[in-house]
Amino acid sequence: MARVNMVFTLLTGANNNPDLQKVKEEEAPKLTANTDAIYLNTKLFKRVETVFQQKDKLKLDAESLSLLDYYYQKFELAGAKLSEADKDKLKELNKEESSLSAKFKAQLLAAGKGLKNTTQQPELQSMTDRSKREKLFSDSWNRAEKGDANDTRKNIARIAQIRAAQAKLLGFKNYASWKLKNQMAKTPEAVEEFFSKVIPAATAKAKGEAADIQSVIDQQKGGFKVEPWDWDFYAEKVRKAKYDLNENEVKPYFELNKVLENGVFYAANQLHGISFKERKDLPVYQEDVRVFDVLDKDGSQLGLFYCDYYKRDNKDGGAWMDNLVPQSKLFGTKPVIYNVCNFTKPEVGKPALISFDDVTTMFHEFGHGLHGLFANQQYSSLSGTNVARDYVEFPSQFNEHWASDPKVLKNYAVHYQTGAPMPQALLDKIKKASSFNQGYIFTEALAAADLDMQWHIIAAEAPLQDVDKFEAEALKKTNLNLSYVPPRYRSSYFLHIWSNGYAAGYYAYSWTSMLENDAFSWFQENGGLSRANGQRFRDLILSKGNTEDLGKMFFNFRGHNPDIKPMLRKRGLL
Repeated sequence: MARVNMVFTLLTGANNNPDLQKVKEEEAPKLTANTDAIYLNTKLFKRVETVFQQKDKLKLDAESLSLLDYYYQKFELAGAKLSEADKDKLKELNKEESSLSAKFKAQLLAAGKGLKNTTQQPELQSMTDRSKREKLFSDSWNRAEKGDANDTRKNIARIAQIRAAQAKLLGFKNYASWKLKNQMAKTPEAVEEFFSKVIPAATAKAKGEAADIQSVIDQQKGGFKVEPWDWDFYAEKVRKAKYDLNENEVKPYFELNKVLENGVFYAANQLHGISFKERKDLPVYQEDVRVFDVLDKDGSQLGLFYCDYYKRDNKDGGAWMDNLVPQSKLFGTKPVIYNVCNFTKPEVGKPALISFDDVTTMFHEFGHGLHGLFANQQYSSLSGTNVARDYVEFPSQFNEHWASDPKVLKNYAVHYQTGAPMPQALLDKIKKASSFNQGYIFTEALAAADLDMQWHIIAAEAPLQDVDKFEAEALKKTNLNLSYVPPRYRSSYFLHIWSNGYAAGYYAYSWTSMLENDAFSWFQENGGLSRANGQRFRDLILSKGNTEDLGKMFFNFRGHNPDIKPMLRKRGLL
């Protein structure tokens, strides 16, 4: 069933249709009930508990011990120790949450047609008419708040309330405390402490960037104060003025297929010795999908890689990686991995030219892919990317660094018409501009992460929230209410937390940014891009799955606990 569900999840995310959507909404509560039937089964839990209590005498290998800890905690956190009456209450809450979550996703897909799944829309960068910019921003900002059938607010207020009730039943003071118990951060307080170290630096940088933008507006006698819909348009002007870098000057050097084969695959080959061979004989679910055999350094097959890069109306927004088949020595299965993105499809016969942000996204998702492809576990439950949310983004964000590595960049950044390599002067400009707009980028991400955390520290006794009021107060409380930097995702279209498994977990992107920048500083101290360094990273991080404590895993690679300074330096915040 898990195999079937993995295929179904891919199709409903990347190539949906009304029939599939209907099945998803019908099946969601049944699948939840099935999970409950396993993890709330008293007899089954007693068997797990009996083995768990004898674990010190059983002479288990390290991975089997990890599996035992994993399942015991999974049962415990799912409510296996509750009374039968409380289990019944929990089942009802779980079923309702699952139905509302599937409904939210359907509403959002209908409400967001043609819009990117973030607050800011790419077109805002080039729209000269301010009133049109404001309209596009407003359409994006209010997409799920129009008081119609696709208004999600009632739904999400109830989901938040259900989650608080679930946590209380299980003996936790709030949902975040429950969900973070098996994460690297462990507690919401640890996340809040992390936020307190980075919010002041991020917002101070954003305020400085706003001042730069305002001065451009004033020089042009605009006569208005910068608003969110002005930011990208004028930030582009500041970038041109400060760094002499024009996005349109850069795009001709980033043709999607070259980026994939001569950039993403090339970096993986240089670091890990793996190679890729396109397969035309395998079925695909949509004509634009490509499939590759992934071959290890000795020529043996590691797994398969599917990629689906173009935007479609029946596709969820954003970009993601997942498995169609998980790696497992127990079942003798090799990993089948896919990456999905939302780049604009070119007209027939034209090249797909993408931005450097899109290039970075390709490297990011393939970083997840490597984590899945290098999985080397006995048990699929601990295999590959089946790790805590605040660790899983570490390999993906780490892989982004190779997009701007001089050796890799020179290999893929060639002009789509002439084949000429990107001039050194332009390469230098990209590098110099890498910390540009980081105050804005980090603040919008932190605002979304903080919103998520505050939705999930609501007490069970709290009344149903007024979504817009709650959002405004939440951002004000943590000084993230900069008028010109809206959260990357507003509550009403925050797909990650209401439907995609990131509830109380969106902070993970910033937390793992700390991990990956610190890990990359190890590479910089030890000679950068090399097979030996790549092998060490594969051995100590990418191939380990969830087989040992993640803090210990990081320590074994880095030689110390995570240091926040490399992340702040990379973003120009130190």
